[in-house]
Amino acid sequence: MFELIWWWILILLPLPFLIRGKETINSQQRALQLPQFDQAFTASKTSTTNHRRKWLWAAWIALLLACARPQWVGEPIPMPSQGRDLMLAIDLSRSMEIPDMVINGDNVDRFTMIQHILADFIERRDGDRLGMILFGDRAYLQAPLTMDKRTIVRFLNEAQIGLVGNQTAIGDAIALASKRFSEKADSNKVLVLLTDGSNTAGTIQPKQAIELAQQLDVVIYAIGVGADSLQQRGFFGSFNVPTSSDLDESLLKQMAQQTNGRYFRARSSEDLQAIYQTIDKLEPVEGEATSYRPRTELFYWPLLAALLCVYLPIFWQVISTLSAASYQRLNNVIGRVRNGR
Repeated sequence: MFELIWWWILILLPLPFLIRGKETINSQQRALQLPQFDQAFTASKTSTTNHRRKWLWAAWIALLLACARPQWVGEPIPMPSQGRDLMLAIDLSRSMEIPDMVINGDNVDRFTMIQHILADFIERRDGDRLGMILFGDRAYLQAPLTMDKRTIVRFLNEAQIGLVGNQTAIGDAIALASKRFSEKADSNKVLVLLTDGSNTAGTIQPKQAIELAQQLDVVIYAIGVGADSLQQRGFFGSFNVPTSSDLDESLLKQMAQQTNGRYFRARSSEDLQAIYQTIDKLEPVEGEATSYRPRTELFYWPLLAALLCVYLPIFWQVISTLSAASYQRLNNVIGRVRNGR
């Protein structure tokens, strides 16, 4: 369906005619001057002027159409009517640099593993509204709840370890996520918190944050990230170094239990992938059916037509002048040849 967004601009269509009438009444006092239309609307009986006037009228009409923002409106496209409000809280403390994870046979740090698997999880969130919180010394909202999955993935890929400090403010992350959820009663409010440590920073204690989450009906899925040990090579051979001694599993289990969520332990990339598949099974809530109609801007077509209407007559006049001059020179040459005979 064709539609003009700013249709009222077409009211200006008779403006050049009104200006010409004003100039005819009093050529000495002009309320408005439009030099580019001056020649087109000056009274003239020559065919050349009349021809140019028609071209300029066509250019004026096309220009107004372009300014009116013509659009082609497509058929309604239904939007998903099921979904959740899902906030991702990701630990960026310095301990996330420990390379005790494996992806495709290569050792990677914990955060790289989270980025790799979480990006795929986000892409599958059809109908969900996603948000992202990054926490270290304090918690920061990286992205509010949105259905723009590409933006969430981009923010995830741009995040860096230590960006928000080296410690772990779990309480701040839970409190911030809880407050950012929508107050709609028909929404599943889910917080997925990924950390490899314990609460060592922040202004809000985890107990207070959990109480706030309970009041707002937020379900917390806590994920403890990190292998139990990391194999290292020494002078006397290989040995295992504990890498998850700082993980406060009791706190994560407590917050999950008190908010009707679950606690998961991700010791490998396979574990984390299985955890996300479990979260996929959350029952979505029916919402109001919505749809949108895609719009395609068409203003450039009448704008191009306006430019052609202005420049084609000029181009044609130049060509005609050159052709006439060439024809005259040719006649002169022929005349001299005949006289020479």
